[in-house]
Amino acid sequence: MNPLCTHTATELARMVAAGDVSSREVVEAHLARIDAVNGAVNAVTIALAESALAAADAADAARGAEGNGPLHGVPFTIKENIDCVGSPTTQGVPALADFMPERDAAVVARMKRAGGIPLARTNLPEMGVRIDTDNPLRGRTRNPWHGALTPGGSSGGEAAALGTGMTPIGIGNDIGGSLRNPAYCCGIASLKPTVGRIPLAAVNSGEYGGMSMALLTDGPMARSVADLRLGLRVMAGRDIIDPQSVDSPLEGAVPEQPRAALVTAIPGCELPSVTVEEIRRAGRLLADSGWRVEEAQPPELDRVNEIWGAVLVIDMAVGFADLKAVVKAATAAYIARLQDHFAPLTRPNAMVHTERARLRARWSAFLADYTVAIGPTWTSLPFPCDADLDPDTGTEMFLRTLKFITPGNVLGIPALALPTGVSDGLPTGIQVYADLYREDLCLLAAEIIERGCAMPTPIEPVPFA
Repeated sequence: MNPLCTHTATELARMVAAGDVSSREVVEAHLARIDAVNGAVNAVTIALAESALAAADAADAARGAEGNGPLHGVPFTIKENIDCVGSPTTQGVPALADFMPERDAAVVARMKRAGGIPLARTNLPEMGVRIDTDNPLRGRTRNPWHGALTPGGSSGGEAAALGTGMTPIGIGNDIGGSLRNPAYCCGIASLKPTVGRIPLAAVNSGEYGGMSMALLTDGPMARSVADLRLGLRVMAGRDIIDPQSVDSPLEGAVPEQPRAALVTAIPGCELPSVTVEEIRRAGRLLADSGWRVEEAQPPELDRVNEIWGAVLVIDMAVGFADLKAVVKAATAAYIARLQDHFAPLTRPNAMVHTERARLRARWSAFLADYTVAIGPTWTSLPFPCDADLDPDTGTEMFLRTLKFITPGNVLGIPALALPTGVSDGLPTGIQVYADLYREDLCLLAAEIIERGCAMPTPIEPVPFA
């Protein structure tokens, strides 16, 4: 692997700015890495080689110029449900194979203004509706650690590309863990910001969806907490295209003695022993830095999951006929089973909103007592590919797996997925929650933990027959 492909985006930006390496060299190294390993994992769908090299040459010509951004000359990748002019926003379905956006998504435009160079598009499941990554248009993305196991979803291509050194930083999105699920499975880091922190418009359109848009956000994926911090700084801030987006300070007051809640038990789940140990190890690292640490249980986790499902089902009921027309039969059946599961929980919209608001207040109170809550990302180890589609066991497994993922979406709070090491050939990891608009507290805790846990990626993909 070219050493340039092992560096973080922050490191590469410093190297380019100092003239230690050219932007063209960085882009060429990552394009060569895509050529070398993408065949093994199918993470990248389209390499934007010509435009990326032209942008790199322009960046080199402008090196040292006043006003260069913090990502000047650094390549980045983009999930294929986020608009990037010059490449299709396919959503992973044949019906949108040739959909060419007229403008960049706000996050892409901001990455470009910061000096970033679009390098490639990355894979996702059909319409982003699964926590595995496969679709009839682009095919299956493989987990670089174990090809028979899921890479996670829906930003699975992005995570696999980062995990194998094909990109230093990328953009995904998250309505049910789609930034954090693949980060956990592939051994990289991701940040799901507070909903509204980063401007969002519905993909393929300037129009909005239903209630579930209040659960959805774009966010950065990377191989270091510093890169997540940089990505957030670049992407955050109000844009009139998104009426729920806000300008809010990226830093706030930190308690004199921060306090961390360790969530080592999830109702109805038996966490893998390695996961519990990694959560407790994270607690020890924080305690060594002066934090107060104790095991605690966040409020009403089962009810949080029920309301997350109820919100999604309300929207699915409206759009299911259109969705069914563009996804494969197995995916449509999987969605129908989720609808059936949550249907008894549905209530009038006003009641769902009221209950969601009550839960948000309860969690904000919990996260006022505790600076952060640290728990599992998934309640299980990565599952075999397509196990979520199993008609008998897939729905139960899906819901159990996401039990500690859904609070970030239905409550809108920030969440950070951080790898902590490797066990039995698979990456281990934790998840860090903080209160609304306190991404800085997630990042603060994660930086301390990261110093005691070597980043396990990038790796050479393990061959899969």
